[in-house]
Amino acid sequence: MHTFDFVSIGAYTKDTIVTRTGTRQVHGGGYSYSAHAARLLGQRVGAVTRLAREDIESTRLLKEAGVEVMVRESARSTVMRLEYPTANVDERILTVTDIADPFQIEDIASVRAEAILISASIRGEVSLPVVKTVRERARLLGVDVQGFVRIVTPEGKLTYQGWPEMSEVLALVDVLKTDAVEAEFLTGQSDIRVAARKLASYGPKEIVLTHKDGLLVLANGEYFEQPFRPEELRGRSGRGDTCVGSYLSGRLQMTPEQATRWAAALTSLKLEAEGPIRRTRADVEELIRRQYS
Repeated sequence: MHTFDFVSIGAYTKDTIVTRTGTRQVHGGGYSYSAHAARLLGQRVGAVTRLAREDIESTRLLKEAGVEVMVRESARSTVMRLEYPTANVDERILTVTDIADPFQIEDIASVRAEAILISASIRGEVSLPVVKTVRERARLLGVDVQGFVRIVTPEGKLTYQGWPEMSEVLALVDVLKTDAVEAEFLTGQSDIRVAARKLASYGPKEIVLTHKDGLLVLANGEYFEQPFRPEELRGRSGRGDTCVGSYLSGRLQMTPEQATRWAAALTSLKLEAEGPIRRTRADVEELIRRQYS
């Protein structure tokens, strides 16, 4: 049995990021961004991922950061293209050419943690039976909506589709992560506070909702909000994964208000560079002192 403070579960994604400044190949996957974020608090962090053997090198940064990576080999890795056609980083076109094999119950049977985050990218990556098994192995269960509402069209585009198992999954969840677009899609509400409260009515104790300007948290019936304050925006991809990873790991030792501030500051530093957060705990604490007091 592998026991941790925080564990992320999700497929690795081989990403091509296209912006007006150029095209870059990066190692992606919400599981990685969130695990890097959790590691800043000095916790025992694990990560369970699916990838092809040829992409095993993608786990090197996590291992160097002190994360125990448990690789479940797949015939293929998920391959994704993220295009940002305008200066608005929330406008993006996502296409998928390959998808990793889905997780099985045996892939996570030996893992237990204080907090586990299911950070899938596409529906089908993590099934309802796997969610139920993870629920038994975590004191706090976090789920990112994106891995349950996003599907791949026959043309290879990522789009949203109604979530038939939403009520069953959300009844199992402690911390639910969504962004403003996903929240409106699921609830029909454009007001993020109203949308968060509606999602909470399905069972999650806390809602973590990201948008282009910052972070909204609904916890114990109370709202907490903090802005993102990057000096320069260079790393939009992985924003939400970093935010929920830092929030959920923070909740192991912080109040919801403190964890909201911590997550907003840490995510701000991540937004300043592509890839996972590479800064230190001291950097986050200094930003909190300067910008979030």
